[in-house]
Amino acid sequence: MIDKQLLAMLVCPVSQGQLTYHKETEELWCKKSKLAYPIRDDIPVMLEHEARQLMLDEYETLKDA
Repeated sequence: MIDKQLLAMLVCPVSQGQLTYHKETEELWCKKSKLAYPIRDDIPVMLEHEARQLMLDEYETLKDA
């Protein structure tokens, strides 16, 4: 689980877009850049080379967010 205050301060380093926490995958997702950043040991890894591209079905869930 990620702290809500920390989540409010973090932005995507690529697009500066807002991030959404996804408990199932332990990742922070960015709608704008279509990237997912991992969370390891409760620490968000906000490095572009550590991020993965969101799959189409994952991105579709962000359209309404």
